[in-house]
Amino acid sequence: MIAVTLSNNGVEIKDLPIPEIKPDQVLVKVYTCGLNRSDLLETQGQSFGHTGGEHKIIGGEFAGKIVELGKSVKNFNIGDKVMCRGGSGWAEYAVANFKRIVKFDNDKISWEQGASIQGSLQTMHDAIVTNGKFVKGQTVFIQGATSGVGLIGIQIAKSLGASKVLGSSTNKKKLNKLKEYGANVLIDTSSENWLDDVLKATNGEGVDILIDMLSGDYVNKNMEATKIHGHVINIGRLAGMSGNFNYDLHAKRRLHYVGTTGRTRSIEENEMVASLANNDLWESVLAGKIRHVIYKKMHLIKAKEALDIMNNNRHFGKIILFTDEFLNENKID
Repeated sequence: MIAVTLSNNGVEIKDLPIPEIKPDQVLVKVYTCGLNRSDLLETQGQSFGHTGGEHKIIGGEFAGKIVELGKSVKNFNIGDKVMCRGGSGWAEYAVANFKRIVKFDNDKISWEQGASIQGSLQTMHDAIVTNGKFVKGQTVFIQGATSGVGLIGIQIAKSLGASKVLGSSTNKKKLNKLKEYGANVLIDTSSENWLDDVLKATNGEGVDILIDMLSGDYVNKNMEATKIHGHVINIGRLAGMSGNFNYDLHAKRRLHYVGTTGRTRSIEENEMVASLANNDLWESVLAGKIRHVIYKKMHLIKAKEALDIMNNNRHFGKIILFTDEFLNENKID
C-alpha cells in the first residue's frame, strides 16, 4: 500500500505492507485524510507521544470503509463508512480503535467532510463548551480563526448562541472572509492596536471566552482581551511554544487559563470528548450549519506539497488528501 512516512530522511512516500489489526481495532480502506497543524509539527520534531521508526506513518484523521473487524469490535460491520481519529492515517489502509470512529452516510456527509469534521468538532467543542464553560449569550474570540479548526470554532460559537463572535488573522484578505462563516467582529492582529479593537467591541470588558491558537508572545495581550473571571483556552501554538507569561496579570483578572490537546488523552477520554461534541452539534453538521471550508484537495502522493502549503500559511480552511479509491468514485475539479 502507498503511505506517507516520516523518518530521518524526512517525509517520504513508501510502499508498505497493509497493517495488521488488534482485537479492538478495525482496518479501513482510506478514501480521504485531513491535514492538521499537529501533523506538520510532527514532521518538524514534535512527537505528540507517538514513537517514530523507519516507517512511521503520518496522519491523525481519515475516512474510509471498514474492510476488517477485530474480534472485540462492537456495533460496526464490514463496509461501514467511518470517520476515524488516531494515528498513521495517511495511507491507502489504516487501523483505528473502534471507540475512535463514527459511522456516517455519504448522502449527508461528503468524504471530504468525513475526513476532517470530527477532529475539529471535538477540538472546538471541548475548548468552547467543556473547558470554556460557554453559556448562551456570551462573547467568544477565536484567536487565529482562518484555519480549518478556527472556522469550525466560529460556526460552533454562532450555532450555540454567542452574542458576538470575534475572529482574527494577520492576513487581511483571509480576515475579510470570516464574516461569511459567522464572525461579527474582525480583528487584524498584524495591527499594534488589535487589543484596543477587542475591548472596543466588548464595551471595554473583554470577551467571555478566548480560544488561543497562537500562544507565544500573544499570551499576555490575550489575557488582557479576556473579561475578568473569563476563560482563555489554549489549543495551539502558531506564534510560539513558549512566551513571557505575566502571572500578576493572570491573578488580577482572575482568569481560568486552560491548555488542552487530544494527543495525550486516553482512548476513554477521547471517546467522552467525541460523545459530548456529537450530542450537542451533530444535528447542525447534518443540517449544513457547521461544515469545513475545503481549501484544496490533493492526492496522497502530494502530501509533502500539502504540508508546505500549511507551513507557509497559504491556506484558508482545510487541506484534504485523497487516495485512488476516492478517485474511483469521485471527479476532482
